[in-house]
Amino acid sequence: MSTQPIQYLFVVWAPDYPDGLPRRLEVRAKHLEGMKAHVESGGLVLGGAMVDEDSLLPSVTAKKMEGSVMIFKAARLEEVKSIIESDIYWTSNVWDKENLQIKPFLAAGQPTILQ
Repeated sequence: MSTQPIQYLFVVWAPDYPDGLPRRLEVRAKHLEGMKAHVESGGLVLGGAMVDEDSLLPSVTAKKMEGSVMIFKAARLEEVKSIIESDIYWTSNVWDKENLQIKPFLAAGQPTILQ
């Protein structure tokens, strides 16, 4: 009988470099494809783009993406860091490497340790 490692939630706040939008759009399909395996395995719980406030308007079809927010389930922060640093947004200098943050996350009403 194998036991699975204890897992925790980690939130990633990944702002883009100010000039990152063209690079983001250029490699976006590859980023989404790369994250697909993490979604399917349950490792990526939630993810999406941060946008400017004007992008909230229904009439705005070209949303101005300014970064990413993701919630991962993992045993260690280093696992999440490895995923982030191998992502095409990291290697293509979309995400601001100096300001990207990965933090343990305690969801209200949820256990600290996940199955």
